[in-house]
Amino acid sequence: MTERTMDVRERIVRAAAELLARGGREAVSTRAVSAAAGVQAPTIYRQFGDMRGLLDAVARETFAEYVRQKATRERADDPVEDLRRGWDLHVAFGLANPAVYALIYSDPTSAANAPVVRDGEAILHGLVARAAEAGRLRVSVPHAVRLIAAAGGGVTLSLIATPPEERDPRLSGAMRDAVLAAITVAPTPDAAPGAGRVAARAVALRAVLAEAPDALSPAERHLLGEWLDRLAGAGG
Repeated sequence: MTERTMDVRERIVRAAAELLARGGREAVSTRAVSAAAGVQAPTIYRQFGDMRGLLDAVARETFAEYVRQKATRERADDPVEDLRRGWDLHVAFGLANPAVYALIYSDPTSAANAPVVRDGEAILHGLVARAAEAGRLRVSVPHAVRLIAAAGGGVTLSLIATPPEERDPRLSGAMRDAVLAAITVAPTPDAAPGAGRVAARAVALRAVLAEAPDALSPAERHLLGEWLDRLAGAGG
């Protein structure tokens, strides 16, 4: 791709992104994008195939920029507070960019959308793993990631589908706190009752096991992993 071609493509994407942000999908017409970007309609189709291809490109690049900013965000001392902030940022992005969010999450497993969705989930996985290593998680890291992603995405789509004047401002926070209460324990494992204390410690050890790859044989690591998973499940 030549420098001129890249410049034209960027102009088209930028113009479409501004139209999408101001007026939603209906505002992103061939005529409007052509006028805003200063190109002819055939140029758009050569670059993106069709208008859906252009919309997908805008959504991916907008979401990718959000993910990059989220990745560089300063971490809080409390890993659970980081999860709380991450949830709020995700919902805020969706409400600020409803058309982009709907385009990405209408089919998050598609070949086009999957890479940026995976990048976002990788950040979430890192935040959850940090909580696990601190002894704050009562369920396994993969299970916690799936719960947070499903609940956070569901709340965001629900709020997007609700007219702004009818939205319940407490909904996201209530769902966030309910999910975090279900998967985390108090700041020290000893504050968790019974099986919850055992589960938190099992999850913490599971999270850092890879840091000592030569301490156990593959068979021992597999067996210990099964025991830790069973203990973690006992606390849920």
